[in-house]
Amino acid sequence: MKPQLSQKTQVKSRSADLSEWYNDIVLKAQLADYAPVKGCMVIRPYGYALWESIQAYLDKLIKDRGVKNAYFPLFVPMHYLQKEKEHVEGFSPQLAVVTIGGGEKLTENLAVRPTSETIMYDMYRQWTKSWRDLPILINQWCNVVRWEKRTYLFLRTTEFLWQEGHCAHLTHEESMDQVIWALNAYEQTYSDHLAMYGIKGVKSESEKFAGAGQTFTFECLMPNGKALQACTSHDLGQNFSKSFDWSVQDKTGAKVNPWQNSWGLSTRSIGGLIMVHGDDNGLVFPPNVAPIQIVIVPLPNHDDALRLATSIFNDFKNQYRLELDTVEDETAGYKFNQWEMKGVPLRIEIGNREAAQNQVTVYQRDTGLKQIISVSDLVSTLPKLLNSIQSNLLAKHRQFTQDSTHIVDSYEDFKKIMSTTRGFISAFWCQNSQCEDQVKADTKATTRCLPLDSKLEDGKCIVCGKPATHRWLFAQSY
Repeated sequence: MKPQLSQKTQVKSRSADLSEWYNDIVLKAQLADYAPVKGCMVIRPYGYALWESIQAYLDKLIKDRGVKNAYFPLFVPMHYLQKEKEHVEGFSPQLAVVTIGGGEKLTENLAVRPTSETIMYDMYRQWTKSWRDLPILINQWCNVVRWEKRTYLFLRTTEFLWQEGHCAHLTHEESMDQVIWALNAYEQTYSDHLAMYGIKGVKSESEKFAGAGQTFTFECLMPNGKALQACTSHDLGQNFSKSFDWSVQDKTGAKVNPWQNSWGLSTRSIGGLIMVHGDDNGLVFPPNVAPIQIVIVPLPNHDDALRLATSIFNDFKNQYRLELDTVEDETAGYKFNQWEMKGVPLRIEIGNREAAQNQVTVYQRDTGLKQIISVSDLVSTLPKLLNSIQSNLLAKHRQFTQDSTHIVDSYEDFKKIMSTTRGFISAFWCQNSQCEDQVKADTKATTRCLPLDSKLEDGKCIVCGKPATHRWLFAQSY
């Protein structure tokens, strides 16, 4: 179905102000809109198609791993959250709590799901008695609510959509294998599907998930030099199974608390996608995730062009996500601007002159290049162009990230970069939380992660000068 087009083609300048451009393009390209409830958003069909595409790609990876989808309640009894001390402390400021139901005060308040560890793990406890009942490999696609003070369409909203995998294993080794698998699956989703480059790493103690032993992350750099935590995978150890008094018998008959992990990716991935690839003319979508991969635009009142456009559409509609723009009373220029704003990777333009020669003009959204192609060559040319756009966008983001990553040994240089160009800063840190807090107070930057490929070195902490063994990545973040 053809998405409705905005009646205003002009978008704000991305190069002048990324934040204003971002809000402008999300609204004008009809990806989402502000909801009547403060902090929430309505995801419109064109935006939801992006989520469906991400969901389909990642869901296949999840199922290929042997993880099965299920669904658990939206409401969580408060005493569940209180079983794991760090967990409840971490989420308390963001909880939405139901106190009245059916016109009566509830005997126990219910939290609206901020995440599902507690309610899922109590069920796991009931379902398992011995090692034969493990592993439990379950994922759910759902919504969660975290009462945010400052919200941002897609990037940070009070309610958002995500998947959350929750698995339980007999050994820590098996659980860690699942943690790293999930992190790699996320990297594959961003790289191969969204054409986004990022850094895999482990979070600091202060930045890890509440209740986790370790949190692993995939950090992506945005055009304004800020980092986006694109997803996380958590080694929960035995924290929750001990809190829930959950044990199973191992092969020797001894009682063992299962080892657990959780991992999630949300609709904030769409926010990152928008910012990373867009330009002053609007959205730029990688073909693999684009709701519409190719749009065919016959020039208005060009009857021969319309006949050829219809023929091409019928020939390729089962191979690509294809749109034929036959809307009347709009100029060709207006149509071109609209589809460019919506980020469609390829646009096929046809006038009567091209139709007479059995040719078309193909416009490539990522580079702005146009070329004349004979209709007979479209079969071989279109897939090459789409593959080229996909790989070029990933290479462009990879190069930007590498160019915007600074190796810094002076705290003065650190502060200067964070007050100007920003970006990733690779710097030694002694892992003392006081130094971490000092960096945040001075620059608004936080430790994003210790990259998984980080090497052991002899260095000095960027703040206090004490011995440090690793370079951590710092950045301001969303």
